[in-house]
Amino acid sequence: MKYVEYATTGLLGLIFFVFGINQLLNLGIVPAPPPMSETAMAYMGGLGASGYFFPVLKLTETICGALLLARVLVPLAGVILTPIVLQIFLFHAVLAPAGLPIAILLLVLIVAGAYFYRESFKGLLTFRAKPAV
Repeated sequence: MKYVEYATTGLLGLIFFVFGINQLLNLGIVPAPPPMSETAMAYMGGLGASGYFFPVLKLTETICGALLLARVLVPLAGVILTPIVLQIFLFHAVLAPAGLPIAILLLVLIVAGAYFYRESFKGLLTFRAKPAV
């Protein structure tokens, strides 16, 4: 089971590190996505027009991918990547179905990672948590 966990977090880390660094440094090692609908392009254009969204997103993906690959702060990287994975999945499910297979893979990997590190999340799931003060 340990090797399945290594493969899961390693693959998730590799995907986010490569895709993040590719866009941050404009390397061109990942092929361009397939054509998207007008609605999907408008959505992406709006995010891109902000000027900060994609650099921050790709920097976050690169750092979290590196953490997963290095096997350092894995639960934290997973918590940070979870809303990103959810947005990728919903974007492809609703606006750009051509990318749905990779989105489903990311969703499966993040859920599997949460399962493998479930002990780390017990404190987060305390219904009436009390502050340490």
